[in-house]
Amino acid sequence: MTLARIVLVGLATLMLAGCGASDHEELQAWMTAQRNAAHPHITPIAAPTQFVPQSYTEASLTDPFNIEKLTQALRRESGQAASNAALVAPELARRKEPLEAFPLDSMVMVGSLGKPGRPEALIQVDKLLYLVHVGDYLGQNYGRITKITETQVTLREIVQDATGEWIERPATLQLQERSK
Repeated sequence: MTLARIVLVGLATLMLAGCGASDHEELQAWMTAQRNAAHPHITPIAAPTQFVPQSYTEASLTDPFNIEKLTQALRRESGQAASNAALVAPELARRKEPLEAFPLDSMVMVGSLGKPGRPEALIQVDKLLYLVHVGDYLGQNYGRITKITETQVTLREIVQDATGEWIERPATLQLQERSK
């Protein structure tokens, strides 16, 4: 067993000695030659352009942020809004229909009838049924029925926005199916 150990140690020493005696100088010479032969190509950076300041020649014109200009624009806009308000306004002089006394969220569409050319819907309010047609009024916001299908009633309400202008707002009543 000791003889085998001695032989293994001897072989390991010979192997290490063989690795250490390589041509290191030859490798160093090749690396130096490659380093000297490689010359990178660098494109030169263009010179920065010179900044030339321009004088402001529009100082004699009207300032776009002038309060007078803003006031004129608001006057023009309010004039257009006043003319549009005449186009969209509720009919206050007409006689109110019975379903205009109830809010729209208290109404339920429970069915529809299909007459040729004249669709009708059944609306339930406070356990009473009402038959409505296109053109009838519903709800407290001057809502007028524009379309009736099998599943919904579409209407156009006229309400005031935050500025007090009258605007149109679409609304629908969906068919409500009762569970038995």
